[in-house]
Amino acid sequence: MTSDTIISIFLGVGLAASVGFRVFLPLFALSLAAYFNVWDLNENWQWIGSLAAVITLGVAMLVEIFGYFIPWVDNLLDSIAVPLAAIAGTAVMVSTVADLDPMVTWALAIIAGGGTATAIKGAGATGRLASTASTGGLANPIVSAVETGTAMVVTTASIFAPILAAVLVIIILAIVFSIYRKLRPRKKLSNQNEP
Repeated sequence: MTSDTIISIFLGVGLAASVGFRVFLPLFALSLAAYFNVWDLNENWQWIGSLAAVITLGVAMLVEIFGYFIPWVDNLLDSIAVPLAAIAGTAVMVSTVADLDPMVTWALAIIAGGGTATAIKGAGATGRLASTASTGGLANPIVSAVETGTAMVVTTASIFAPILAAVLVIIILAIVFSIYRKLRPRKKLSNQNEP
């Protein structure tokens, strides 16, 4: 495995993690990077670097970002974005990974790309529901601002410093799983003397 392949995997994982926060922001950034020849995409994914893709993904990104700042609309967007994040996370991974066997590429894309995006999006959706329930949606724009900012930082790091992005993803996943463990319902200990 060459260093270019490893760097391309880091790029894919970083963008997949960003997809977990905002689906279209990392896709737009990847499209822009391909359009300006910052990153070369796999042969079948060159269309992402077209001007039409840049414009389409840019508009979708703006609609998504602003939609998440409207309480209750953000919860609706989450219900759509959870399955979409899995698909987009897989797609960004497939489009960026270089010089691997197609079967390995797809396995890596589904597990690392789709899995990372889904884990982060699922945790974000759960957090937003908790925010909606506890504050009536008033704190949701703050949650959205943090998510959008994180997506921007991780996306930028993915494109310009993929190794740093991989470290950020590990930290983010550790935080997500820590929060998940605290939020999940615990089993009640049963009395052993009961029949």
